[in-house]
Amino acid sequence: VWTNTCCSHPLHGMDPNEVDTPADVADGSVRGVKHAAMRKLQHELGIDPALLDLHGFRFLTRLHYWAADTVTHGPDAPWGEHEIDYVLFYVVDKIEALPLLPHPEEVDDTRWVTLQELQTMMRDDNLLFSPWFRLIVEKWLETWWQNLDVCMRPDPQQN
Repeated sequence: VWTNTCCSHPLHGMDPNEVDTPADVADGSVRGVKHAAMRKLQHELGIDPALLDLHGFRFLTRLHYWAADTVTHGPDAPWGEHEIDYVLFYVVDKIEALPLLPHPEEVDDTRWVTLQELQTMMRDDNLLFSPWFRLIVEKWLETWWQNLDVCMRPDPQQN
């Protein structure tokens, strides 16, 4: 199943703190979620946190979704997800600048793609995509991708 780069899954009791307040969400700083994203990028993709700058992450929105895993388990799926996902962007100028060492129990494959390549992949009936990633693509991704400079512009409120 193809999906976004990784999910942050913030945890209580972590140091640095990964849990944000409503004020953090309102002002877009979400430092906790950004710390969680760094932790999960290391866990899932083997990305060294020293190669990332917390201030390089941009919080774009949150997404509340529920989805049963009918693809894996059929129409009576006992498993599924009910989450609030934070959508963060991070731009890498050169692929070589961010070596990946994917965790074999988390990641089967990785691929750097253009917007057009992703759109082609999403039309391929032989490829499966996570429900939350499909929602992100359908609602926002093309607009964000085409306006990446605006999306990544630093917000003076964030620190």
